[in-house]
Amino acid sequence: MSREYPTEIAGPYEAPPRSFVDDEGRAIELRRYGDDDFEDVVEMYLAFDPADRAQGIPPTGESDVREWLDSLADGDFVAVVARREGAVVGHAVLVPDRHGDFELAIFVLRAYQQAGIGTELLEALLGAGREAGVERIWLTVERWNAPAIALYRKMGFEASDTDSFELEMAARLAD
Repeated sequence: MSREYPTEIAGPYEAPPRSFVDDEGRAIELRRYGDDDFEDVVEMYLAFDPADRAQGIPPTGESDVREWLDSLADGDFVAVVARREGAVVGHAVLVPDRHGDFELAIFVLRAYQQAGIGTELLEALLGAGREAGVERIWLTVERWNAPAIALYRKMGFEASDTDSFELEMAARLAD
C-alpha cells in the first residue's frame, strides 16, 4: 500500500457526548451513533441536497440509503451524529478498510453548513475513534472543495496521495 501517514499524532479531540452552539446560534448535540439513530440518519440522507453528494455518496433513494448505512455497520465502524431539536443534521463515520486503517466520511445538511458543525462533528468523531483504538485514518476529497481541505488540514490531515484525480489525505490518532 502506498499511503503514507503523518508521523505527528493529530489532536487532542474531545469525544462525544457533548453540546455546543453553532455560529448561527443553534444548539447542537453531538453523540455516538446508536441503533436508535438509524431512522433519523436515513431521513437526513433523504433530505440531502443532490449537489452536496460527492464520489457517489450518500446514495439517492431510500432503499439505497438503507443498504449503504447497513453496509457501514458490517464492520467495527465508529460513527457520530449531530442533532438539532431531535433531528439529525450531520453524520460522520470511520469505516475499517482491508488494511486495518479507517476511511472517513462526513456529511452535514446544507442548511447547517458553514456554521462550525462540520468542525465540531469531525473533532467528536476523531475523539470517538481514538477511544475505540483507531490509529490511522484516511479520506478522499474532491480537489475543488477548498473548505473541506482546509478543515481536514486544521484537524491534522496531510496529503498522502497527490497523483490521483481526488486528493487523498491521512491522519494518525495513535502510534
